[in-house]
Amino acid sequence: QVQLVESGGGLVQPGGSLSLSCAASGDSGMISSVNFMGWYRQVPGKQRELVAGITTGDSTNYPGYAQGRFIIFRDATNNMVYLHMHSLKPEDTAVYYCRFQRAGISDFWGQGTQVTVSS
Repeated sequence: QVQLVESGGGLVQPGGSLSLSCAASGDSGMISSVNFMGWYRQVPGKQRELVAGITTGDSTNYPGYAQGRFIIFRDATNNMVYLHMHSLKPEDTAVYYCRFQRAGISDFWGQGTQVTVSS
């Protein structure tokens, strides 16, 4: 099995920045088989949505609201994935989750970290 642990959430003022980290541990074979890593977020009553994704080929994708404000990158050596968030808005408030996936084979999620954007 694989465990994902997010960290770095907290309270930030509108316009501020925050960086999230996700550390993967456990079965090294399963970790190395993953080909997609992503950050998602969820607010109560709404579906979980993709915030940023990155492949093992370092291709990235972002939804429109994250373009230019959020950056995802990874440290393959240490099984880490990061999300840098800038120009945060109150509507970015959510629980942020890390995901490691190989479609149809494995799918791992972290427990989430709360991000609150408020003055």
